[in-house]
Amino acid sequence: MRKLLFAFAFTSFFWSAKSTTINKNGKSKPQIIAVNINLNEVKNDQVLVTVNAPKISSNEITYRIPKTVPGTYSEDNYGKYIEDLKAYDKKGKLLTVNKGDQNSWTIANAKSLSKITYLVNDTFDSEKGTGFGQDDVFSPAGSNITAHENFIINTHCFIGYFDNFLATPYQLSVNHAAKLWGATSMVDNDNSTTRDVFNTSRYAELVENPIMYSKPDYTTFNVDGMEIQICVYSPTGKHTAESITPEMKTMMTAQKKFLGKINSTKKYSVLLYLSSLKEDDAKGFGALEHPTATTVVLPEMMEKDELVKSMTDVVSHEFFHIVTPLTIHSKEIQFFDYNAPKMSEHLWMYEGITEYFANLFQINQNLISEEDFYNRMAEKIEEAGALNDSMPFTTMSANVLKEPYKSQYLNVYQKGALIGMCIDIIIREKSNGQRGILDLMQKLSNEYGISKPFNDEELFDKVTQLTYPEVGDFLKTYVAGPTPIPYEVYLAKMGLGKSKIQVPGAIFLKDNETPYINVNPSSKEIFVAPNMELNVFFDNLKLQGADIILAINDVAYNYDNIYDLINQSTKWTDNQPISIKIKRNGKEELLKGTVKFPLEEKENIIVTDETKKQIKEAWLKG
Repeated sequence: MRKLLFAFAFTSFFWSAKSTTINKNGKSKPQIIAVNINLNEVKNDQVLVTVNAPKISSNEITYRIPKTVPGTYSEDNYGKYIEDLKAYDKKGKLLTVNKGDQNSWTIANAKSLSKITYLVNDTFDSEKGTGFGQDDVFSPAGSNITAHENFIINTHCFIGYFDNFLATPYQLSVNHAAKLWGATSMVDNDNSTTRDVFNTSRYAELVENPIMYSKPDYTTFNVDGMEIQICVYSPTGKHTAESITPEMKTMMTAQKKFLGKINSTKKYSVLLYLSSLKEDDAKGFGALEHPTATTVVLPEMMEKDELVKSMTDVVSHEFFHIVTPLTIHSKEIQFFDYNAPKMSEHLWMYEGITEYFANLFQINQNLISEEDFYNRMAEKIEEAGALNDSMPFTTMSANVLKEPYKSQYLNVYQKGALIGMCIDIIIREKSNGQRGILDLMQKLSNEYGISKPFNDEELFDKVTQLTYPEVGDFLKTYVAGPTPIPYEVYLAKMGLGKSKIQVPGAIFLKDNETPYINVNPSSKEIFVAPNMELNVFFDNLKLQGADIILAINDVAYNYDNIYDLINQSTKWTDNQPISIKIKRNGKEELLKGTVKFPLEEKENIIVTDETKKQIKEAWLKG
């Protein structure tokens, strides 16, 4: 879950559409929508937002909070977190406000409107399950309000827009405690330690600039002319920006080297929020990209090596979005409608190629082994096969906000990446290894670019024109059509083939989705799922359904540290001695034995033709 709309360099493009007012000398000057967020007064876990209205010439005006935002591919209705919206005229008298739907408020006598005020609730404490539930806002796209300690300000959660004023410049001021520092890629134009002022050319630019307020914990470094800022909020201080910066610098240096001239971003911020996993904290882990920033939410209890690995995977994906859709995108994205969005057909490119790059660059820059890369692609082939493999990708993409397409969205990270791999292979084969998909993206970047979107229906023809007829045939057959991709055909072009291998499976998950253990919400006790056929790990230790797990290897476990248990189980080895303290039928028992992993059959990719070694090397290392 992650994605984006970009608006940074569009000021001149939209200048003709900006509203103006006339000053005393009869000269026009641009209007500014001034917004204030007051973080100093948090009441009932809410903050006050004040929006000074532009000069309005109509009798009524509608103020809207986004229904959806770029990159989330879901309808989240951020307006439902807004309360007590009031409108005032220039004399401070209340104007009539009618609420249209969850996300809109229509104000009468709008010509006399001076300002509106409202209270904002955060989204983190309303997440009911994993953060991916039907009513949950994906945490990196949400907000947090923890008085005097942390505020996650994804600006679309706090600030809306007036109809017909999307292109009007915004000035955001934030009042905050001196001990809190605002991490963002925006420039603070106020020298005060208790007030920040940010200027943006229009609403879309504002929305693409998240801010995280907390005690300062950040590092900065420069990679090939790009200033990179790593900012961390860790509630207990377990992790720091300094502790993860070496790995982040290595990764982002490799990414910049891989991209070469295609990227021109000058500043990039990584905002990492580490969740306590408490009932009122974030549970939807992952990241959301922006043109010059990524918001990341992960559990604080992760060990450093696991945290760094997760950061490498999610941040590398988000960073590559500077290629697409930041630089290369359709009109649906450039002119995004926050409350009635029309989705583009090309998620295979925006998310798929981005995910493919996030893996390809790691083998290209020697961060992972050839075997690791093959294993990742094999896993994607297997997971894509578990989804609807005959649903045309372009159809799914254009309709992703509704079922049955919405539930197939995750395939953008599986089949989408594999689409990128196959196109890369075709280009490598046809060019005798001289060019690949990065070359295609560079050409598309030159053809379009940040301020020139393409028409959805024209992209396939343009890609074919810039590459080969075989690429166009692939897109029409396997991306726009219902035919499953014969991956073995494309792998064979690089001297590779598919096979099956037996590997150790997850101990506590059946088929990687159904848990063998559960939690009693009232007692927080972990228990073995009853009425379920258990795997060899449970059978070997004679664990039974409804057994309560109290401790493993003398470490006590319950709901509060169940993640530690899952994490620890990934480090166990086959035949390792283990002891489990349980409660069965009200009596405590100690079970002793050895760890036995369930075996799973997995897709595997192996080298089958050494005569293709040269072109394979060009594909992976070129």
